[in-house]
Order: sequence, then C-alpha cells, then structure tokens
Amino acid sequence: MPTAADYLEQLKALLPPGQAFPRESGTTLHNLLDGMSVELARADSRAETLPEEANPATTIELLGDWERVVGLPDKCSGALEETLQGRRSALLAKLTSTGGQSPSYFIQLAATLGYTVTIEEFKPFRAGHSSAGDPLTNGPWAFTWVVRAPAVSITYFRSGQSASGEPLRTWGNDTLECKINQLKPAHTIALFAYGE
Repeated sequence: MPTAADYLEQLKALLPPGQAFPRESGTTLHNLLDGMSVELARADSRAETLPEEANPATTIELLGDWERVVGLPDKCSGALEETLQGRRSALLAKLTSTGGQSPSYFIQLAATLGYTVTIEEFKPFRAGHSSAGDPLTNGPWAFTWVVRAPAVSITYFRSGQSASGEPLRTWGNDTLECKINQLKPAHTIALFAYGE
C-alpha cells in the first residue's frame, strides 16, 4: 500500500518543470502537496477495507446498513445478537435462508446461527411398517419433531470477530427457538430438548 511519502513523490513528479513549481521542502507548494498526499494515502487505505465491508460475513462498519436492508433486528433477536458475532450470524442466516421443510434445512439454519442441533421426527404407527412395542405416535405426533441442542450454547469473545466492550462469553438459546418457530411449517409442532 502506498504511503503518504509515496504519494508526495508521485504528486511532485506530475508537476510541470520550471521554477514556478518548487519541489523543495518548506515551500507552500510542498506543504500543499504534503497535505494532499496524506489524504490520498488515507483514502487508499480505506479503499482496501471496502471488499471486507461489502461481504456480510466480514463487515464491521456497514453491519448496521446490512441489518437495515434485511430487516434486523427482528422479533427473534436475542442475547446472542447483542454481540458482533451474533449479529453477523443472524445477518448471514437471513441472507442465506432459502426456505425449506426438511430436517437438514433446519440443522443448517441452526448452524448458521451458531447452534449445533439434531432433529428427531416422529413416524406414525402404521400396520405393516411398525413393530409391536413401537410407540403410538398418531394424531398430532405425526406432525411433531424434536430439536435437540446443547444445554447452553456459548459464544466466546474472539479477537478480530468481536468488538471491544463485549462480554467474554454470551449464551442463550432464545434465538434458536424463535427462528425455528418462525420458519417451521405452520402445521407442525417443534419441541425443544436441551442437554443430554
């Protein structure tokens, strides 16, 4: 990345030859070019951060703008969304969510939000398919599924991923329940089991 001194030399090289444009240090023209070179170097360094800000996974300064565009925070924003990592995870989940009804979709959604889950579906008891002793999971149980998650999901402070002033640990599962209940098929019932 060019420094202010590099830009100063480039600006001096662009000047036409002659005594009207002195290149020596201490002259008014030199001081003017020196001020311009500092600003050019600053703009150049800021331009290097633009690709990181354009990517929602690495944005810091434009995170608020990204959130505004996708409608965050929403009613499912919980304790984890108070951290930079949680806000980015919620943003990525909102941007990459294409919708779905399969367990794999909801497992991937939870992973994007920072949770590790498994999903268990109940199969209705059917003659010829079920065995004696299998649970009778007819009626509403045919549309019920269990989301199993750790007792506590912890987000740790990470250098480069967290902002100064954030707690060293943040935990909670409120976002998981809200987001799955928000996106699950309307005719289904999601149960949540935490821990072993």
